[in-house]
Amino acid sequence: MNLLARISRQFNDSAQTKLAAMEALAGPIAQAVEAMVASLLAGGKIMACGNGGSAADSQHFAAELLNRFEKERPPLAALALTTDTSTLTSIANDYSYDQVFAKQVRALGQPSDVLLAISTSGNSPNVVEAVRAAHEREVRVVALTGKGGGAVGPLLKTTDVHICVPADRTSRIQEVHLLTLHCLCDGIDCMLLGEDA
Repeated sequence: MNLLARISRQFNDSAQTKLAAMEALAGPIAQAVEAMVASLLAGGKIMACGNGGSAADSQHFAAELLNRFEKERPPLAALALTTDTSTLTSIANDYSYDQVFAKQVRALGQPSDVLLAISTSGNSPNVVEAVRAAHEREVRVVALTGKGGGAVGPLLKTTDVHICVPADRTSRIQEVHLLTLHCLCDGIDCMLLGEDA
């Protein structure tokens, strides 16, 4: 086994996946930025959810809005629905793990808010239920998926935004998801602070 060649192939595959996704995703990412900025300017918040690596991405995104991304600015209203272990475990224990995000969206979601729903496959049952709950609460959804969008894709309304990475390998999808989150943060800052800020 040539470990150096294998590592080089990982870098190359990641770069090629990102370049291939750029044209397909630039438009939806721009739409998502506009939706999130409109929400924040209207006094809304951005809620984010996902499982595993997508839970980490939810927390990463919320932290960069609440604290800062690359430029100094006032804190922005964002919340990762993945962090409160008492809430998560009580809902999972009393109801079902499928409801851990949906119940939070029903409790906290307002029509001016946006839900960032992250699932590499688009098939995570609790993310699917969160999308349904968002629609009940008139919360706009930005879905960040891959593998064709899975079960989430058909649930989305015309007012929602679907950022679906055109790839099937989970690691590659997650790498594009992280780049997408940074594009969202940069776009939000650009629209709020000005391009030269």
